[in-house]
Amino acid sequence: MPYGTDIKEPIKVLHVEDDIALAVLVRKALARRGHETVHVATGNEAVKIIAEGGIDVIALDHTLAAETGLDILARIGPRSTRPPVVYVTGSMDARLAIEALKQGADDYVIKDASEEFFDLLTAAIEQAFERWRLKAARARDQQLIREARDRAEMLLKEVNHRVANSLGLVAAMVRMQASAVSDPHARHALEETQSRISAVAGVHRHLYTSDNIGEVDIGAYLNHLVGELSASLAGNGALRMVKTDLIPVSLPTDKAVTLGVMVGELVTNAFKYAYPEEASGEIRVQSYRVGDGHLRVCVEDDGIGWDGTGPAQGTGIGSKVLRAMARNLEAEISYTHLNPGTLVCIEFPGG
Repeated sequence: MPYGTDIKEPIKVLHVEDDIALAVLVRKALARRGHETVHVATGNEAVKIIAEGGIDVIALDHTLAAETGLDILARIGPRSTRPPVVYVTGSMDARLAIEALKQGADDYVIKDASEEFFDLLTAAIEQAFERWRLKAARARDQQLIREARDRAEMLLKEVNHRVANSLGLVAAMVRMQASAVSDPHARHALEETQSRISAVAGVHRHLYTSDNIGEVDIGAYLNHLVGELSASLAGNGALRMVKTDLIPVSLPTDKAVTLGVMVGELVTNAFKYAYPEEASGEIRVQSYRVGDGHLRVCVEDDGIGWDGTGPAQGTGIGSKVLRAMARNLEAEISYTHLNPGTLVCIEFPGG
């Protein structure tokens, strides 16, 4: 009874064997299973036929006239570049079989004169072919998955690019509208809206220039965001210097958007309200890890100070935005009235 697996397609076998009589018997045994055999007696012939392609499995005998099967294994290259090899040896010494496997053989069969040898060789050839076929199919599937992922990432980068451009256009129009408004309260409200839009646009701009489109490096993103805010607000006459000390931490996109809006609010508030109108001052933005896997992001100034209680300056929309964003981020906001200045910290899981 043959030991072969249920192979539904014929296998083309290269049989390297200098015993012609044995080669004929092997060819007949494989033909009964529907397989085709190409027989050669030397390593040079084997290397030439392998290079031409079309061989599915190599049955390689150890003892040949001018060389050993191990010599041929060294010549035909690694597993990834040629068909699988079933090593055939008449030696019962297991060390020889182990050496063949170390040098690249996929299986081995002990050769003898019994009928069982032909069944075992056929089974080993079919099993080697099936393993190779499954491995090749898996490699093709993985390649298709990689290509699909690359296409999806490219499309998502394009989406982020367009969203960033569209939001940038909206922010520019809001800024133009603000410059055309004479009412200072309305102008301030529009400027705050423009800053919030820019914060969201910054995340999408960061995403389409990043290799990781699912997460944002908060250190790099907040540095860029604070720099843009500083340039924009300084253009309105505010004499402020912003310093950052931000660690590199990756966050999912939705958390990055939320944190960016919150930090934008706090930096804008510090620009506008921390110092008297004509006074210069410093604003510091820092981040660091704390216990339980949390991240803390703080905005600090040396101004007149506020502990978070009492009526908010401006329209009060900023305070509502901060509370709403804190709920989305599962964050706690703390205010500390320094002497002088204010320290506001956002602490949330994910650092």
